[in-house]
Amino acid sequence: MYLKQRIINSVLPNPQTLTIIVSLLATLGVFLELLGGIWDASSHAIRAPEYFWSIQHVAVYFGVSTVAASSILGFFMLRKKIITGKTKTAIKIIILGSILQIVAGYGDSISHDIFGIDGLISWSHQPLEFGLVLSSLGGYLLLSHRKNDFFKKLMPISIFAVLASSCWLAFSLTLVISAIPVCTLVYEMFSSGCAVL
Repeated sequence: MYLKQRIINSVLPNPQTLTIIVSLLATLGVFLELLGGIWDASSHAIRAPEYFWSIQHVAVYFGVSTVAASSILGFFMLRKKIITGKTKTAIKIIILGSILQIVAGYGDSISHDIFGIDGLISWSHQPLEFGLVLSSLGGYLLLSHRKNDFFKKLMPISIFAVLASSCWLAFSLTLVISAIPVCTLVYEMFSSGCAVL
């Protein structure tokens, strides 16, 4: 057992480096998801055909996979008890956000299979967006505790990810409250409409 632990410790980077990797993966994954989402919305504007496995959606899925990789690494760090305090809390937030995104993404796949093209409001989109907010927040919290100049340069990307994902969720929630008047205005942009499933 002692030899196994020595091998693991010699192969794995130190906890500080692992924390850096988790924060980078979480922040960049959310950023990729947001770019893919914007790309998808712009494809609606030009009335491009909508498919679940479109290139825009694949960009979003790659971002989800990146966040999932950060949460798996973070989970490993939690299990090995090599982190404490605020870092532990931030990693738990990333893990929760990642789980929400994966479950809601699978639910969205089922929704597309059953209902076809859905609108902005569906039973799977809002949990997915909330998971996006949590993952971006966890990534921001991890980066905000780093004193390195390199991480200070990444802070604007992290702040953008938190703000953009929060605005995206807020917009979706306003559609729930005022679905008909707001959906009428954005129907031309989102050719599938603002169907509430």
